[in-house]
Amino acid sequence: MDKELQLQKFGKKIKEIRESKGLTQAQLAHKIDKDRESIARLERGAVNPTYLYLLEICGGLEITIEELMKLTTTDN
Repeated sequence: MDKELQLQKFGKKIKEIRESKGLTQAQLAHKIDKDRESIARLERGAVNPTYLYLLEICGGLEITIEELMKLTTTDN
């Protein structure tokens, strides 16, 4: 699978988790001190997030990075 498709699938999973927590992009962004557009880019798969950025996202979503990786690798 190519990198672009992987990033899109990963972003879609982030969006699903965020929505399941009842958060808007703006609310998640506020929780982690980012702007809404940075969350939108992540969810579109337009960015390749760093490990530290993923830790911030996980903190905002109140999940561990291990949970995020499990959720994104088991749902193909």
